[in-house]
Amino acid sequence: MEKFETDAVVIGAGAVGLAIARHLARAGHDTITLEKNEHIGMETSARNSEVIHAGIYYARDSLKARLCVAGKQLLYDFCASHGVPHKQLGKLIVGQSAQAAQIAALARAAADNGVDDLKPLSTREIAALEPEVKADEGLFSPSTGIIDSHQYMLALLGDRTLVRNSEVKKVARSGDGWTLSVHSDGEDIALDARLVVNAAGLWAQKVAARIEGLSNIPPLVLAKGSYAGLSIKSPFTHLVYPVPEPGGLGVHVTLDMGGRARFGPNVEWLASNDPADIDYTVSPDIAEAFAPRIADYWPGVKADMLTPDYSGVRPKLSGPGQPAADFRIDGPQAHGLPGLVNLFGMESPGLTSSLAIAGYVADLLA
Repeated sequence: MEKFETDAVVIGAGAVGLAIARHLARAGHDTITLEKNEHIGMETSARNSEVIHAGIYYARDSLKARLCVAGKQLLYDFCASHGVPHKQLGKLIVGQSAQAAQIAALARAAADNGVDDLKPLSTREIAALEPEVKADEGLFSPSTGIIDSHQYMLALLGDRTLVRNSEVKKVARSGDGWTLSVHSDGEDIALDARLVVNAAGLWAQKVAARIEGLSNIPPLVLAKGSYAGLSIKSPFTHLVYPVPEPGGLGVHVTLDMGGRARFGPNVEWLASNDPADIDYTVSPDIAEAFAPRIADYWPGVKADMLTPDYSGVRPKLSGPGQPAADFRIDGPQAHGLPGLVNLFGMESPGLTSSLAIAGYVADLLA
């Protein structure tokens, strides 16, 4: 078995893993990123709404709140300095009079999280911003935006070392570091490193189960979200969200960099929590299912305007009927194993938070 040495290994080349690898490399660590797939970011990072979130929805003092608010500005600055396509479009959160208490609660939560730019919207103000939207009241978030997530990941990767088609089979203690047994392009190799970061996303629990001496691995809960594309020219110039629903943020409208609109995601709790069992097929009935929900804020929608698009799966730490779980980022202080960090439940707002997460992980390793 061929053996290699490096200072740091990051397992997983999604947005979070690539941001961590970049941070470690810039701090002077010889860093290798391992990715089990053929390309970077093929799972969670490529199958989301590509929204830069403001930090509105998360519990006060949670990692999601703190890292989203900090990461948002880091992300905008990174995009500007690295030529990553993005737009700070702004977002409307809209509802009817019966949802006034929920909207007020969102405004309070945002303020608790340090989001100080939200503006309440009346019916008239909503109509002025989005004439097709019918709602009694809402909130406007000017710091919400969109990003080309693939170009972002390419910018994070830069010229740093990435080894694709590489699955970690075992991680064992070795002296003051770790030895990773890796199956890479049909060959078995050993990789010695002082620092190991498990940022495997959907597969983080499976990787964690292969780490010698690690216990207290949280159960994984998978929630699929599907999207429908709008087949006509978008009437929207901002992102438009209903009030959140259990497990997600409701079937909202987002725009891509070309101005094309899509709706979603919904929340479908999967029977199997094994990522190997995921079927990303979008139901052909999605138009009929989505149209009545979209009509709550866009009465002009018709089912024949919608077409099945793509889907993604959220690696959650909480299931149906449970309070939304926070990110879980376990460093040596949590598990007692030096030089190791595991990241679990890296769903939204992981993309927005990725650069702040990278700094947080580096601090844990320090």
